[in-house]
Amino acid sequence: MIIASGRSSRQTVSIIEKLKERLGLHGLKSLKSEGETTGDWVILDAGDVIVHLFRPEVREFYNIEQMWRMVAPLEVVEDNTKNVRA
Repeated sequence: MIIASGRSSRQTVSIIEKLKERLGLHGLKSLKSEGETTGDWVILDAGDVIVHLFRPEVREFYNIEQMWRMVAPLEVVEDNTKNVRA
């Protein structure tokens, strides 16, 4: 996953268009995108990679990086009830 920002709606759309063009030159033809009409949050699905391109205010508002931040690993607790005889 790639999360990036453009400076304006026009720039985010232009970046996605150029990215689609360049990926197409490298053989990726089945690219799907959404959000070009407004340019606030444009998503490009390139198969194994998803690109999220935001205007700065929209990126700050949705803060999707927070969903993907690293959290402390869960503590593993052994289950000893299997060895208990009734």
